[in-house]
Amino acid sequence: MALALGRGRGRSWDVQCVAAFRHGTRPLRRQPRHRESTVPREAPTELARLTTATLFYVSDDGERLMGVERNVVEGDAPVEQARHVLEAQFLGVEPPLTSTIPEGTLVRAVYLTDRGDAFVNLSREISSKHSGGSLSELLTVYTIVNAVTVNVPSIRAVQILIEGREVDTLAGHVDLRRPITPRAGWVDLASPEVGDITVP
Repeated sequence: MALALGRGRGRSWDVQCVAAFRHGTRPLRRQPRHRESTVPREAPTELARLTTATLFYVSDDGERLMGVERNVVEGDAPVEQARHVLEAQFLGVEPPLTSTIPEGTLVRAVYLTDRGDAFVNLSREISSKHSGGSLSELLTVYTIVNAVTVNVPSIRAVQILIEGREVDTLAGHVDLRRPITPRAGWVDLASPEVGDITVP
């Protein structure tokens, strides 16, 4: 029996076939060439820039707010900074601090007009989980208003929206149908204690 040998690139394989045939063995299969693959390295995560902000919590007498300095993420624009401040303000706190913001409240969005009015769109928990009472409602509203206006000087007033809609009140007492300006009388500035607050 004769085997025809191919030409060119397949010749060495044909010779191997002939030799294997004569000795009653099977020719070795060609091993495919594997290309080396490289996994692209992930770009190093840039650390967030921090800035000092004044956040507001219930004072010791329970009737006013006290300002406490905290480190928060720094935004590139006023509307960004306002959101970072609010997200830090809405985080839970440990005693002896007491938050006026109902647990689970989220910042949906922040909008800013050319006049310096900020519209803060919050989740429904700001109202549905609120404890009620005129004083408690006042402290909640001015926590939000002061947190934004004190830390972002270009913002002069804040209007609170819930799930994208204008509302009359949070819990039946404070009129929210227009932007609200800060009132220093509701704030008792305590000795600031700087600490880290980062938003996941």
